[in-house]
Amino acid sequence: MKKKIYNAILKLDEWLRKNDCKGYDPFDGLNSNILRFFTFNNKYLRIIQQQSIRRIPINIRPLVGIQKTYSSKGMGFLARGYIRLYRATNKEEYSDKAIACLDWLINNQCSGYSGACWGNHFDYQSRVFFLPKGVPTIVWVSLIGHAFLDAYDCFHDKKYLDIADSACQHILYDLETYKDDDDICISYIPIENKQVHNANTLGASFLARTYSITGCRKYLDLATKAINYTVKYQRKDHTWYYGENSNLHWVDNFHTAYVLDSIKYYIESTGDKQHKHMEALMAGYGVWKNIFFLKDGIPKYYINKTMPIDIQCASQAIDTLQYFSDIDKSGIDLATKIANWTIDNMQDDSGYFYFRKYKIGIINKTPTLHWGQATMLCALGGLYKALEK
Repeated sequence: MKKKIYNAILKLDEWLRKNDCKGYDPFDGLNSNILRFFTFNNKYLRIIQQQSIRRIPINIRPLVGIQKTYSSKGMGFLARGYIRLYRATNKEEYSDKAIACLDWLINNQCSGYSGACWGNHFDYQSRVFFLPKGVPTIVWVSLIGHAFLDAYDCFHDKKYLDIADSACQHILYDLETYKDDDDICISYIPIENKQVHNANTLGASFLARTYSITGCRKYLDLATKAINYTVKYQRKDHTWYYGENSNLHWVDNFHTAYVLDSIKYYIESTGDKQHKHMEALMAGYGVWKNIFFLKDGIPKYYINKTMPIDIQCASQAIDTLQYFSDIDKSGIDLATKIANWTIDNMQDDSGYFYFRKYKIGIINKTPTLHWGQATMLCALGGLYKALEK
């Protein structure tokens, strides 16, 4: 199985080389100027355009003027994946590719903020806010920030730590917070105060991990209050809603995995092994692992719904399970099973991974960059590294 995983990585890496690490994004529908004109800057018409292009099971983007582009979040996941492969194989080609991704990120930051930050390469309309192209999100900043911390840990080059430290300054000074008693939820975006659990904990995990290197107490203090907020709102069944607002009451696979990863990062980085944190982490992990996967390794999307089978659910599941394998050795077995199914059923002969599979056998074969190619390279790289031990 280890050989099969590495062969899948080689095929994906070759596809990335041929496509210059460019692809589409599930939410890039508003990049179509042809269709955008007909939204008349109306929220609901923007949602219709964006979601239609995302949900149509064939890729119509070339027909409506949407081009393949680089993705900042994609570059972050690719950097992490190549660092993992370098550590597993000691091949300099992987360190070179990781450094190239990191250099791209250094040169493509959002401007006008208190520190390093990154955002979408497209306008995005959610059900609760509109996010213009180039406005950073804490999700992007935190996941990319972890890539720079990985790079510092691997290459021992202080410039990577400096970028991570700068990104923490952005979180500290550009993002509002929601106060809930003594706890805090960090805003998803800088232009409005929006509370989402996975965004909050991702920010906390990155702050805590940077604190473990720099010793900056401000990072620790905010991280602790943010983790406490999300732990407090764990439901009786040990899951978390996407957010506490009534229109955010759903439980899905990969956002839950983000929360679990983040709490584990926080505990490891701070040594804060309060009973409530460990209890919340292990109870949440156990429920997620037992509920979100079918016997053959197919990842469910929602807690009560399997379809569509989404590549992001597969990639994040593989990544989270291998990350937890130090405390749950059986996690590697499930990660390997998911990887095996995903390679067999969602990897194209050309090397890239499909976006989604639907119930009636329809496959959306759109080559999404960060959502699929980058996350799968990162996940499979981590799994291969774990299997090499």
